[in-house]
Amino acid sequence: MAAGRPSVSVLVLSWNGRKHLEICLEALERQEPPGVDWEILVLDNGSTDGTADWVRGRHPRVRLVESAVNLGFCAGNNRLAELATGDALVLLNNDARPEPGWLAALVDAWRSAATDVAAIAGRIVDWSGERLDFGYGVRTFDGHAFQLDFRRPLAAARVPAAGEELAFPCGGNMLVRRRAFFEAGAFDPRYFAYLEDVDLGWRLWSGGERVVACPSAVVHHRSSATSNQLGLFQRGFLFERNALLTAFTNFDDELWRELMPAVWLTFLARVETLVLAGDPAAAELRRDPFPGVAAAPLAPRPPLPRQTLGQKLAQHGPVELARRGFRKLGRELARGKAGAASQGFRVDHPQAIAHLRAGSLFLDALDESAAKRAVVQARRKRPDREILERFPLYLVPTYPGDERLFASPGFESFLPRGLPLVRATLAEVMEWPAPASRS
Repeated sequence: MAAGRPSVSVLVLSWNGRKHLEICLEALERQEPPGVDWEILVLDNGSTDGTADWVRGRHPRVRLVESAVNLGFCAGNNRLAELATGDALVLLNNDARPEPGWLAALVDAWRSAATDVAAIAGRIVDWSGERLDFGYGVRTFDGHAFQLDFRRPLAAARVPAAGEELAFPCGGNMLVRRRAFFEAGAFDPRYFAYLEDVDLGWRLWSGGERVVACPSAVVHHRSSATSNQLGLFQRGFLFERNALLTAFTNFDDELWRELMPAVWLTFLARVETLVLAGDPAAAELRRDPFPGVAAAPLAPRPPLPRQTLGQKLAQHGPVELARRGFRKLGRELARGKAGAASQGFRVDHPQAIAHLRAGSLFLDALDESAAKRAVVQARRKRPDREILERFPLYLVPTYPGDERLFASPGFESFLPRGLPLVRATLAEVMEWPAPASRS
């Protein structure tokens, strides 16, 4: 690339995805001139399908980077970003087919954007171009996120206007200024995949920068073609663990203290529901081991003083309080399992195991996450209340039991007063049940 000229680097990861690259790289070769110098970098992410040899033989212009193991989406893109020479990084999924004017549209939006615009999100549609994959992204109160109107016909889907602000870009079709990417901390490699773009977008906004839309930068996507190789419940673990990481890292001090009880309550309620769904004998967990004791006459005694949640937070801090909560959960589950052993109770529901694994590994990384949280909050220039005025949090019943929990007065009492919150059903957020794929 010529010195002094603006330039972009297109980053593509591939894990056993040669058949996808055959289409993706051909579409990149057919791109209309974007008006800047540009390069293509491909990471062969531990593939066993001959990807590296094929790229070398068929696409000599591509800068091929090889990894002996699958680094995941996050660490893999970080590695390509470090090797890239462009002023801007353009991330593209390998199972996507960009339209001929895709890169030129992103570059035009980048070069005309205000200096505080750190990232630009393109539009993603399905392979046939009839349904939406990504236009808007919305965040939930517990760190999850949705692609608004995912799989809805384009004629009925909500699509942002050019230059409209977004909460976060989608990692499968986005441009980010290289400097902003690294100053915000790049992708968190612990995520491996999923919600890393939500995490990055939140850090960009809290750091005083913005994310905007470029709906004319269109790619066609075979949704989940690569991620299906991970398996449904492996992905479920990543979603749950990464949602906890995202919430813990990014909510500012005020909102984290206020929302933490609702986040943990929701997580634990889902664990209980899924454990009970996995084995009828799990109902033992809900059996009162001392039935009728409450009715027995007892001598009156003064009540023991109990700490309020605020007092516990003040005494222990959110990190230690979360650690104690997870330890208590582990002890209770162990007691429940031991008490039910005679009836053959086992935790074997795959979603329940995914949730328990997510909670366990989140706990293992709690101190590391607290260190990252400190860095993120130290560079904060914009409070969450200001961000939520633009992008309110969503509350969407997603798992079995959510609808009942979210409708209860008890759950309502856990939510902070005045919190901008959009209550919606899954069918209002996306096309649900999902239509059969015609990719």
